[in-house]
Amino acid sequence: MENLTFFNKAFTYTSVSFLFLPFLLSVLCQNGTELSPVESPLPLPSPPLGVTTKQLIFKDRRLAVVYPIIQAFKRTITADPLNKTGNWVGSDICSYTGFYCDNPPDNVSAITVAGIDFNGFLLSAPTLQGFIDNLPDLAIFHANSNKFSGSVPDFSKLRYFYELDISNNAFSGTFPTTVIGIKDLSFLDIRFNSFAGEVPPEIFNQPLEVLFINNNDFTAKLPENFGSTPVLYLTLANNRLTGPIPRSIRNLNSTLIEVLLLNNKLSGCLPYELGFLKELKVFDVESNLLTGPLPCSLSCLEKIELLNFANNLLYWEVPEELCALTNLVNLSLSDNFFTKVGPVCRKLIKNGVLDVRQNCIPGLPDQKSLQECAEFYLKYIRLCPYPSSYKIIPCKDNAAWHHHLEGSKAKTKTETKTKTKKAPITYKTLSRHKF
Repeated sequence: MENLTFFNKAFTYTSVSFLFLPFLLSVLCQNGTELSPVESPLPLPSPPLGVTTKQLIFKDRRLAVVYPIIQAFKRTITADPLNKTGNWVGSDICSYTGFYCDNPPDNVSAITVAGIDFNGFLLSAPTLQGFIDNLPDLAIFHANSNKFSGSVPDFSKLRYFYELDISNNAFSGTFPTTVIGIKDLSFLDIRFNSFAGEVPPEIFNQPLEVLFINNNDFTAKLPENFGSTPVLYLTLANNRLTGPIPRSIRNLNSTLIEVLLLNNKLSGCLPYELGFLKELKVFDVESNLLTGPLPCSLSCLEKIELLNFANNLLYWEVPEELCALTNLVNLSLSDNFFTKVGPVCRKLIKNGVLDVRQNCIPGLPDQKSLQECAEFYLKYIRLCPYPSSYKIIPCKDNAAWHHHLEGSKAKTKTETKTKTKKAPITYKTLSRHKF
């Protein structure tokens, strides 16, 4: 009977038949005691060493289950400068700072811990292992700007989990592959840590909406399946990624809104397939080793607002069709080797939209020296693959554009047949991350 000491003393007897234990639990736990017909009773673990549940009454047995887990984690915290854990006391877990409760999908009369938001708490702890991975109904965990470290827990057994933010912490080691097992993961933010090594290609097979892995120390090439995830926001900036931008990026034509690849070591020519990203608003590849001309297909990016190709090895003329895009707010081509801009582009220069400083354009101020430009064109010019594609504007070439659209529709139908899955079951009151 030691495990029943967290209930009110009025219901504690010196001798209770084991056969009456389920009945006793249903009486003592207030609200949400009805279990799903397909669900077995949740286990009530023995309190960890130093954690007592004596004389506590919980609103629901699911809260009784997680109470000792939370208290055990609290004991591992080595710094709490803002005293965020000060009210982590007593049985009212739903009032703890950073904890959010809800009715779980499998039992709308129950109450459980559904989300955790530690953003900006500045907590320090050597590990999250044994904490969030042991909260069985958790759907969201946000912990931006703390000092958590150790290895990232395995969330794959948390049936409702879909949003993880551990950015700006002290995690290190290789990419946390435990996140690959989270079948409904849609939001992953691990930026501003010290992860290193390769980015596993499997992460691009996840049905993600948001992938932020910037400001780490990831290396190796972008994988060929780069365009396999239906991502909306993709940020891989400030790493050491190499190789070309994969042509499979065209598969993101109906989803990708923003992609940030700046400050890496990407090389090769810009793929013609960039022109098919019809939802794209922001594309930033500043400070890489990209080369070749700008593909005219970029003029099909009707929703684009910011294009940044600064500090690369791009050359030849700036397409007039690109400068004619009506939603452009900023087009940065500075510190490249362009040699020509036409009247439409010159109008953008005058309006402060187009930046072509430090190029090789005769008659414009603040350009590279003639010697530097001549040396580049004599020594470093290489033909790009599929050179004829750089003049094609697919949205104006009805045959090419409709062929692409029909191909996309056919692919979508095929994927619907082979990859259809039910929408993830989650909480009614939890809203997914908004931008």
